[in-house]
Amino acid sequence: MHRTVVLNVVGLTGELLGDATPNLKRLAGEGAMRPLQTVLPAVTCTVQSTFTTGLMPSGHGCVANGWYFRDIAEVNLWRQANQLVTGEKIWDTARRRDPAFTCAKLFWWYNMYSSADYAVTPRPIYWADGLKLPDIYTEPASLHDELVSRLGEFPLFNFWGPNADIRSSEWIARCARHVYDTRRPTLTLVYLPHLDYNLQRLGPDHPAIEKDLRAVDAVCGELIEHVRKDGARVMVVSEYGITRVTGAVHINRALRERDLVRVRVERGREKLDAGASEAFAVADHQVAHVYVRRPERIGEVKRLIEELPGVDSVLDAEGKRAAGLDHPRSGELVAVSAKDRWFSYYYWLDDDKAPEFAKTVDIHRKPGYDPVELFADPKLRVLPAHVAWRLLKKKLGFRYLMDVIPLDASLVKGSHGRLTERAEEGPVVLSTDAALLPEAQAHAVDVGRLILSHIFD
Repeated sequence: MHRTVVLNVVGLTGELLGDATPNLKRLAGEGAMRPLQTVLPAVTCTVQSTFTTGLMPSGHGCVANGWYFRDIAEVNLWRQANQLVTGEKIWDTARRRDPAFTCAKLFWWYNMYSSADYAVTPRPIYWADGLKLPDIYTEPASLHDELVSRLGEFPLFNFWGPNADIRSSEWIARCARHVYDTRRPTLTLVYLPHLDYNLQRLGPDHPAIEKDLRAVDAVCGELIEHVRKDGARVMVVSEYGITRVTGAVHINRALRERDLVRVRVERGREKLDAGASEAFAVADHQVAHVYVRRPERIGEVKRLIEELPGVDSVLDAEGKRAAGLDHPRSGELVAVSAKDRWFSYYYWLDDDKAPEFAKTVDIHRKPGYDPVELFADPKLRVLPAHVAWRLLKKKLGFRYLMDVIPLDASLVKGSHGRLTERAEEGPVVLSTDAALLPEAQAHAVDVGRLILSHIFD
């Protein structure tokens, strides 16, 4: 077996690979780079599940970063249990071929309770008083204290939110190096999210992206050099390409205006009542799963959404089959935005009635993905004092609400989820071994097989 390291450099595309990424460019030059045809929706949980199983979403069941759990009438995003992913995983396949095989799964999603030998993933501590503290989940459990002692606390608030930056990817890379050196896994899967942040905040054509490219390339370069000296093979993959957008489609507001979305009012704040709604959307970047309560209204809802400005297409049962999205977790309809738009989760019609979590970083309670969490509210002119006051409350043990996120979807300048129109805008796969990649374009369903070929061929 050949030790193999797979770096998932989120948002990397053929267009972004150039002078600002000398280490990645060198890897591609000495080995090979191919465009990667991803799956719909091109979002983290879906694509990674395809990478690790070789199945389309209709096979592995991860139809988005989250979906409507019909049996409990709740929307849940960003869950971590690996049992949500159907299908044999590549580490199980490899272990059948050679029982000596081991796998380290570092910050790839659906990380908890998998059969991978070593696992590290974000797992914040939520106290009863509402306090959220940074932490990680590890397998084995003893790895937790070892990593924190050696690397310091995982920088959760630099992993997502207004302060998201290179520090989280740097910590993950140091974690990967430590696990690689001390556990000697056959396969090491490493997730490096840095490019995801400003590509969404600023858009891919913003001049500041060059600095982000150099930063993540430096992180990759150090890790690649370290494992290559040990004789390891290296693959670099990305899940999707982020393209420029000019605004959001407020799909749930449109459904509410037709009395299809129902809310319940809690002390003047509106909460989505998914179980009582005739139709609502779980928005996830440029794709939205639309759940329709009664089959006889599917056609009506489809026509309504198709007429919304910024909607490119609406997939019905036949369309979902063609896209590989025909799974019971999918909505009765799946909406795809125009290439320069994305879907917000907003369902309220008056910002004064928005739920209390709308202005916070809260990826679990929001019934849809919210990229506006990457921004601090520009209307808060005294933002440092605003934050400091809340942190003081935290230290003193008082309940507090870190309500610093704006309700302005126009701030977002980049998005993903739909399939890009040009291969150069889409994801890529790089390898130190050109002969182990296809001669032309690779497909996301083949990535698992390509990883196994790097280990065994």
